Amino acid sequence: MTDNAPLAGKRVLLGVSGSIAAYKSADLCSRLSKLGAEVHVVMTSSAMHFVGEATMRALTRRSVMTDLFDEPHSDRIAHIDLAQSSDIVVVAPATANLIAKMAVGIADDILTTCLLAVPKSTPLLVAPAMNSLMLEHPATQHNLATLRDRGVEILATGYGVLACQDVGYGKMAEPDEIVTAINLMFSNRGDFCGKRVLVTAGPTREPLDPVRYIGNRSSGKMGYALAQAAVRRGASVILVSGPTALASPPGVELVRVQTAEQMLAECMKAAPDCNVIIGAAAVADYRPAKVADSKMKRQSGVSITIELVPNEDIIAALTSHRSPGQFIVGFAAETDNVEQNAARKLTSKGLDLVVSNDVSRPDAGFDVDTNAVTLHWPGGNSEDLPLQSKLATADHILTRIAAAMSHV
Repeated sequence: MTDNAPLAGKRVLLGVSGSIAAYKSADLCSRLSKLGAEVHVVMTSSAMHFVGEATMRALTRRSVMTDLFDEPHSDRIAHIDLAQSSDIVVVAPATANLIAKMAVGIADDILTTCLLAVPKSTPLLVAPAMNSLMLEHPATQHNLATLRDRGVEILATGYGVLACQDVGYGKMAEPDEIVTAINLMFSNRGDFCGKRVLVTAGPTREPLDPVRYIGNRSSGKMGYALAQAAVRRGASVILVSGPTALASPPGVELVRVQTAEQMLAECMKAAPDCNVIIGAAAVADYRPAKVADSKMKRQSGVSITIELVPNEDIIAALTSHRSPGQFIVGFAAETDNVEQNAARKLTSKGLDLVVSNDVSRPDAGFDVDTNAVTLHWPGGNSEDLPLQSKLATADHILTRIAAAMSHV
């Protein structure tokens, strides 16, 4: 380990809640300590049914907090000190119960009280672990969405045989995956300082009349994750977003639009001052030639024909008017011939990078929290990124962009 290793001297607060996956936390604790991190463990009473306090104390060589009224230092309130002095907070495993408490701000034990006192500027990483039905329950999904909207990074769960013998998603991310995510959060912080980044996200809506529109299933999650990750890394970010149900990422300049024409106008306005442009929006290729002034009434048995005309290609317009040194990235959401279509887009539109994904996959398509993408570079090189959270995917993409720009 070298002195400039991302975790050397970093103070990590590791929260452990009551899941059988808590045994992995011991391995995680050991790995972090060996990488030079100063690990402080906080455990719920339920967690201690699965892994002992003595184990964590031996791995960290530090006392383990298990009770809200433990005060090892008379001059400092323990849960406030732990929360405010940490460089990163990691919760692994995070049960459905703990995630629900985090979402609504319940603080009824040492861990939840620490979590409520974590400053907004401190990275917070959560690794869920639970039965697949519990994970898929609308309440849990709502709670996870709430945490994401606050800037919490949620690691994707793994697929396999669970402790209850069910088969599905819900396995906690492996310790090496968590260490990789932590390393990324530290090693990349600040590498976009001084950079201005334009991101497009979400669908567009092309009106038929005052009530109806033509649209698509894009949720905007990938674009919002890119904007959030870029801000974390020091960038000044403008996010031009079609209609979504997502909250604006903290620190982002959000511009909301409806149609492809509106998105094009805002992008052309913002682009000249940007160093990086990432076109992650699912822009409608066509719009109705005519928009009715009033609601079109249904006439029983009568068919209607809608004439569509092409929208201007936003990413192509941006590349044709690019400023010197601009790095421009396109996305290719495909259902077939993914690699060929992405390579064609890279060449025909003069892009520096194309990110492709197969949106027919249930775990990497529209309106899900994970993605598996391939990066396509000029010259024919490509790189597959594994299935992971969209925020982790965004971080990997930004890392590759930063590396490519440094060699220009």
